[in-house]
Amino acid sequence: MAIETISSKEVYRNRWMTVREDAIRRQNGTSGIYGVVHKPDFALVIPYENGAFYLVEQYRYPVKGRFLEFPQGSWEDQKDAQPESVAAGELQEETGLVAGRMTYLGHLFNAPGYSTQGMHVFLAEELTQGPKHLSPEESDLVLLRVTVEEFENLVLEGRIKDGSSLSAYGLLRMRKHLP
Repeated sequence: MAIETISSKEVYRNRWMTVREDAIRRQNGTSGIYGVVHKPDFALVIPYENGAFYLVEQYRYPVKGRFLEFPQGSWEDQKDAQPESVAAGELQEETGLVAGRMTYLGHLFNAPGYSTQGMHVFLAEELTQGPKHLSPEESDLVLLRVTVEEFENLVLEGRIKDGSSLSAYGLLRMRKHLP
């Protein structure tokens, strides 16, 4: 192992995350510390139909702005929920969409330099519209349908800055699930 953990202590905890500080020894013998954020994995869903994606726009408090992204989330109260169930649930909660077919694209880490959190990426197709079930944090959420070309333009214009959405889109393209 390149880095040995000497000691670890929890420095913060809430419903959504824990933060710990680890004293470490590097392979060359020098000491240091790591701050590690532990958050459960989440599901990200790429709703796709007839050459277009469905995106959600919402205010993201930490970065003080409204941005577009693919529907995503986790179930803090159901830590043992299967990723596909979380994906289907988040899709319906945020967009009202129900997928007739969900394809698992893979697992990616969100920010492995400081966090344990990863994401399970799904492609949702054969969509039907139903009611949304927004949480209080999502009450300002707006649903938008964009073509693949419009999606890429929104990235270049800076309207889509969510790294999770962009890496999921890259995974989708590499798996060649788009025409």
